[in-house]
Amino acid sequence: MVSIDIAAVILRLALGWTMFAHGYNHVWGGGKLPGTARWFGSIGFRHSQFQALMASVTELVVGPMLVLGLLTPLACAGVLGVMLVALIANHLKNGFFIFRPGEGYEYVLMVACVSIALGALGGGRVSLDNAIGFDVDGWGGLALTALAGGGGAAAVLLSSWRPERTKTG
Repeated sequence: MVSIDIAAVILRLALGWTMFAHGYNHVWGGGKLPGTARWFGSIGFRHSQFQALMASVTELVVGPMLVLGLLTPLACAGVLGVMLVALIANHLKNGFFIFRPGEGYEYVLMVACVSIALGALGGGRVSLDNAIGFDVDGWGGLALTALAGGGGAAAVLLSSWRPERTKTG
């Protein structure tokens, strides 16, 4: 269906470019990778240099994959994993709106939902997925995106995230 293919291209381009730009900024913008690592450490990651590098590389790799429509549900899983880690480790405690102090979760939630939807939609006919016969979409694409992305996020959080505990009483 042409409308699905149009939607897939628009979503792939928007999400792919956004993720690539985000990763690029982590590595080469502002405080560069050392600044990103310091920020990861400040929100409770034990191996902040490694975590910053892995998150940035993930964003830099999945961005072009999405633009090209290459292994789309797996690329979406990478996006979902990064966004779930960001959601839980930093944004959830700050409320919904991004303009709130500490930045709320509206942005990361929206990016996560788009990645799940695109994983289910698949790359479409105008994609490398179509050219190589990788036709994982529908419930299969959704499951692959959700399980790989959610599993990756859980592994990162359980193995490396140690937020400060607030003292009560």
